[in-house]
Amino acid sequence: MQIVQELLFVVLFGMAVYLFTGKVKQIRKNILLGRDKDLSDHSPERWKNVLLLAFGQKKMFRNPLVAVLHFFVYAGFLIINIEILEIILDGILGTHRLFAPVLGNLYPVLIGLFEVLAVLVIIGCAVFLVRRNIIKLKRFTSHDLDGWPRSDANYILATEIALMLLFLTMNTADQSLQGKGVEHYIATGPFWISGAFAPLFSGLSDGSLEVLERSCWWLHIAGVLVFLNYLPYSKHLHIILAFPNAYYANLLPNGEMENMPAVQQEVQLMLQPELAANTPAPDIIPKFGAKDVMDLTWKNLLDAYSCTECGRCSAACPANLTGKLLSPRKIMMDTRDRLEEVGHNIKINGAFKDDSRALLRDYISEEELRACTTCNACVQECPVSINPLDIILQLRRHLVMEESSAPPEWTAMFSNIENNMAPWKFSMDDRDKWINE
Repeated sequence: MQIVQELLFVVLFGMAVYLFTGKVKQIRKNILLGRDKDLSDHSPERWKNVLLLAFGQKKMFRNPLVAVLHFFVYAGFLIINIEILEIILDGILGTHRLFAPVLGNLYPVLIGLFEVLAVLVIIGCAVFLVRRNIIKLKRFTSHDLDGWPRSDANYILATEIALMLLFLTMNTADQSLQGKGVEHYIATGPFWISGAFAPLFSGLSDGSLEVLERSCWWLHIAGVLVFLNYLPYSKHLHIILAFPNAYYANLLPNGEMENMPAVQQEVQLMLQPELAANTPAPDIIPKFGAKDVMDLTWKNLLDAYSCTECGRCSAACPANLTGKLLSPRKIMMDTRDRLEEVGHNIKINGAFKDDSRALLRDYISEEELRACTTCNACVQECPVSINPLDIILQLRRHLVMEESSAPPEWTAMFSNIENNMAPWKFSMDDRDKWINE
């Protein structure tokens, strides 16, 4: 019977790892569909971002209570799952609490700490469920989240509560079995939380306790493996991607735009026409801006997969606050959805087959893009270093420079810049006349 359980566990674990690895590889391929961008500079500053923004949750602490609860859920869930290593080895080797003899008196202390964190995770998730479904904070009731995105958050929070309860129940049954001296349940010493509740199970028979403990063990590890494979399809992929996304965050000051070398060269030739004779024509006419996800950079696409859908960007967006159509959160969600669609297209056809669709217009409308004031509020607020503004600017650059599509007010400004070297309708000769007045 024991060998059957070991084989069953190995098969379950192997399938989970195989499926998760396959999906992660697909996501990596999708991200690498973006244009290349070198973000390997200033390594010390980037590692500092990882520690402060990704693990330390620096931006979250603008609201200390929520930040502490989120930190408990985030860090607690990661730390508790260190015990998963022991569970995996027990499942493969057919042992029980493999590390207990090795760690000795330190073992119940570690498990006790994990149990305290488990309780904190349960409390944090419960509070977040209340905020979403009972208090109904405005950023969680936005139409951006209609359908699957709203359900996704609730599923994850409920799953985390269930996994922590299974972990605590498993330990409580185990402590009762230890107290009864049942074979294979070696004495570890009392755990901090489950040890206190173990007497509640004293009325159960040894067989019932073993069934309870084994059921919780299997449901806990199976739940973790299912959760692992759910992550790549969920917004909670940020649990993993927050770290690389923080490392590759833009280090330029907010508001500093990246100019295209081809555009800079054209402006230089306009100002200094005598240089044109010595300037070779480009071999390839460059694309201006982005129309679809393949025109964005790989960092833009990493941003899309890293989005937590928390809505802090949209809650801070002045265009969104005044009733405009723009929502930076929707920009990121749309980019991710289109990227998944393109990735599936390539997977099915071997190469991208034109589907007569694009990120621009089919997912993100011109009205959304033109509502943006480029104030950088969304960039400032994002807790995981996402930059929705960069995607907006690239899509707008395509509209203006590739399609000559701009509102009349913009067109007048462009004409003034071209003719007068300034946004105003004054010639260079007349520009300083205000001094005489």
